[in-house]
Amino acid sequence: MSAGKRIHSPDYYLHVFESILDSVNEGIHVIDATGTTIVYNRKMTEMESMNKRDVLNKPLAEVFQFPQGQESTLLTCLRTGKSVRNVRQTYFNDKGQEITTINNTFPILLDGELVGAMELANDVTKMERLLRENLWEKNGARYTFDKIIGVSPAILEVVENAKRAARTSSSVLVVGETGAGKELFVQSIHNASLRASGPFISQNCAALPDTLIEGLLFGTARGAFTGAVERPGLFEQAEGGTLFLDEINSLSMSLQAKLLRALQEKSIRRIGDTKDRSIDVRIVAAMNEDPVEAISHQRLRKDLYYRLGVVTLFIPPLRDRREDIPLLIQHFIDKYNQLFQMNVEGVSDQVMAFFIGHDWPGNVRELQHVIEGAMNLMEDETVITSELLPYHFLRRTSAPIKEKITVLPVTDEISPLKQKLQEFETYYIQKVVEKNNGNISRAAKDLQISRQSLQYRLRKLGVKPV
Repeated sequence: MSAGKRIHSPDYYLHVFESILDSVNEGIHVIDATGTTIVYNRKMTEMESMNKRDVLNKPLAEVFQFPQGQESTLLTCLRTGKSVRNVRQTYFNDKGQEITTINNTFPILLDGELVGAMELANDVTKMERLLRENLWEKNGARYTFDKIIGVSPAILEVVENAKRAARTSSSVLVVGETGAGKELFVQSIHNASLRASGPFISQNCAALPDTLIEGLLFGTARGAFTGAVERPGLFEQAEGGTLFLDEINSLSMSLQAKLLRALQEKSIRRIGDTKDRSIDVRIVAAMNEDPVEAISHQRLRKDLYYRLGVVTLFIPPLRDRREDIPLLIQHFIDKYNQLFQMNVEGVSDQVMAFFIGHDWPGNVRELQHVIEGAMNLMEDETVITSELLPYHFLRRTSAPIKEKITVLPVTDEISPLKQKLQEFETYYIQKVVEKNNGNISRAAKDLQISRQSLQYRLRKLGVKPV
């Protein structure tokens, strides 16, 4: 084909079109009438950390995830046939990475018929992250609702109720077992409220004796006791923000009565002082036992419970939201991959089955620690197997940990002993390496030889690690 014909060919114009799109400094995403991506430029791949092949010719709703109750601006435009201008949108790519963009979206019409939608997007992910980090540094709360991982109805219901509670300044009581994620919810409520720019002060009430916790909460006046100085308490330090009191049921009844008065009167009096000080603080409390049981055992005042529990959130234990376990596993693997500079891809089928069947008395925190511990023992493996789990896990599981290795069958054929020994060695080493999912270190340990020796034998025998 001559140069002139080549210039005027459809391929030439397509190449020019793609070059123009890829040189634009805005993300361009186009879908057809079915919601399938047909145009996806270079800037968009950078913004969303995606490859074109993973997005083009695929339904947009299957590639990206949007928060519950929200719809892609592209799909909204396609559904309504109306433009969407300067809309901020936060969503997630196929790896779970959060992306925030400002979008201008337009319908595409052909002879008056809606045939698709086009979006121009500007990335503000880094800007949003910087703003949040500055806010976290200022108020001490770094978790938001989008950091709560789960798709189970149990967790989604609590998240929805917590979001509603964030709109007001009423007291909130968060109830949940140890490790279930109570503080994550508390910080998310603070950051979603009108008090987000104010301080977030957290105090575990079980960490200090009553004699110290009272002065810490309410402050002290000079001369109140030997060595006492003029010092504001946590209530005053949290002015305009949120005060989180964890394990509220560990406070003595007398101190609970004083706390109740502060909540009702919206004022506090420093120890040794004679005047009351007005406070504007939202109280969020948490406890790790059923409030009714705590009241019956006189660990919680009934009137304080009624005052604190204007909104009561019960965080479900992990055993009641087992469908969230795979998501949590991948989240923690991604977290420690980044922290440890590793490339772990997931867990074995056996480990996944056991994790889903485990009762998790320590809840999400226990799962996190198990993943972290297993990854500390890994070298060049890419999959967490049962051998890497803590001993108490191995003891609890009913599934066999060690798999039997079939011995090479003996035949009537007579061969030189050296050849037979080499065949058996090849077969046996290959089986041991397969049993360990290609992990050379663990295979060498099972064979009771050094890693270097096993690598030498693999090369010599021509055995390729799986």
